[in-house]
Amino acid sequence: MKKTSKSIKIAQKTIFAALQILKESGGELRGKEVVDKIRERLTFDEYESHIYEKTGYVRWESIMHFYTIDCMKAGYMRKQKGIWYITDEGEEALKLGPEKLLETATRKYREWDKQKKLKEANDVTSEIDGDNESTGAQQQEALIEQYETRALEGIREFVADKNPYEFQDLAAVLLKAMGYHIAHIAPKGRDGGIDIIAYTDPLGVKPPRIIVQVKHRPESNISSDEIQRLAGTMKRGTDVGIFVTSGSFSSQAVIEARSTDKHIELIDFERFISLWQEYYTRLSDEEKNMLPLHPIYFLGRNG
Repeated sequence: MKKTSKSIKIAQKTIFAALQILKESGGELRGKEVVDKIRERLTFDEYESHIYEKTGYVRWESIMHFYTIDCMKAGYMRKQKGIWYITDEGEEALKLGPEKLLETATRKYREWDKQKKLKEANDVTSEIDGDNESTGAQQQEALIEQYETRALEGIREFVADKNPYEFQDLAAVLLKAMGYHIAHIAPKGRDGGIDIIAYTDPLGVKPPRIIVQVKHRPESNISSDEIQRLAGTMKRGTDVGIFVTSGSFSSQAVIEARSTDKHIELIDFERFISLWQEYYTRLSDEEKNMLPLHPIYFLGRNG
């Protein structure tokens, strides 16, 4: 019987823990939070906690990220803009246990990537230990995903350090860059549930009137009650509501926004950053400095 390598053992316990944590968290969680919870839940020895000199990443984290690619190709999990999701297939795979789950995920990945020649991997560009079969493309995908996660968390921390009025100004600047005309930004103090009013024309004579509620809560969810309160401020039949948060929306808040007879758009942190990136070139230099970004391009692949 072939001896199980150290890397495979690390992958077995961290991947299983990651999927367990996602399931316990209602099916989704920020990737950084998954890693933090694994660090709290599992004990790692000196070998597993080794920091690679080339990338600055911890060995067990790099190995786990590497094997999440297998899990995604196997259909056990998804990742989108820093959020990790467990699928129904992933929840079912937890019944297999750590060893069989990883074995199955790896087999499914190889089936997906059967046209590629499998080879030994010596690190994450080459820093994942050289006893697992992988493709160079998989190594690259895992490493880029780590870089993207680190970049997104850096942006998240920068935004979290803003005060509520600075975040409100960010929202107004974004709407302006998107082509809307800002008619009102609430001053400090009670706002009556309306932080920004915008129109599609300079004079505000054409519908719709856009009612914007902004909440700067990086670590919490917006509730369905708050969506209802926004709907209550939309007095005109053509009003459109936008709820912007530096955090996220509860599942009930999303349902409330979709089911209400009012038109309400939800912009959470991930969507806000995507829009900021999309319209970044339309910002003035002064506006860019409110949330400065620097694009970096990696060699990628299609498929």
